[in-house]
Amino acid sequence: MRYWVITLSLLLTVSGASAQSATPSPDEVNRVARQLYCPVCENVPLDVCPTQACADWRADINDKLAQGWTDEQIKNYFAQQYGDRVLARPPARGLNLVVYIVPPLALLLGAILLYRYLRVRPQPVPIPESPPASDYQARLEKELNDRF
Repeated sequence: MRYWVITLSLLLTVSGASAQSATPSPDEVNRVARQLYCPVCENVPLDVCPTQACADWRADINDKLAQGWTDEQIKNYFAQQYGDRVLARPPARGLNLVVYIVPPLALLLGAILLYRYLRVRPQPVPIPESPPASDYQARLEKELNDRF
């Protein structure tokens, strides 16, 4: 009898755990949805978009996760359906490669220019000679020197 009770409790535990893993949590759905953008709204991640299209997409992601699809498979599926514009991180190929190359190059170029600008030392500015003193100035200086 005890053997049957233990076996039955183990079966219920395993079936309960497998039922939980078959239904993805909202956090799992949002983890994938955060990596996709709404095709209808501009620059709105799928996990926060309020449109019906995005709600349908999240339901589709939920179904695919329940079927055992990986995050990459789901992202590839949506990219095939709607293009690379729905991906939060576009793949590094074709014209998208510009996004990965230009910013680091611009940063490097800016650092080089800043270094060269700060490295240049200003040349000393020659001080112009004072003009010859007039008679009045010469007399004034002589008188002041004589008095003090």
